[in-house]
Amino acid sequence: MPTSDPFPIPEDALEESFIASSGPGGQNVNKVATAVQLRCDVFKLGLAPDVYRRLKALAGSRMTSGGEIVITARTWRTQEGNREEARARLAELIAKAHIRQAKRVKTKPSRAAKAKRVDEKKKRSGVKQGRGKVRMD
Repeated sequence: MPTSDPFPIPEDALEESFIASSGPGGQNVNKVATAVQLRCDVFKLGLAPDVYRRLKALAGSRMTSGGEIVITARTWRTQEGNREEARARLAELIAKAHIRQAKRVKTKPSRAAKAKRVDEKKKRSGVKQGRGKVRMD
């Protein structure tokens, strides 16, 4: 995960809430809310339309209809560890959205390549025709 994010995420676009985590941890799980649910309002980020479109596609079901990305982190047993992980995952998602895919340049086979393909087809056709029944004329 990238530690430094090129796109600054404003604090007013983020909203954190701590929830009870699931999984192993004994009684600690039942007493302490260590898992973090990070909500990011995408409209407050001021993204370009094409970046927003890519972010929406990358986020998938993590994006709500209200334009919020919801990331839940519950790997660590501390709030600080889960908070850092959630912010890092959000920064990585936004950084991926800023990467523009290179457009594919259509190419055409050369005239020599076309001729070679036709010659090979004719050669193969001759081989197959030679496999026919032998006639005694």
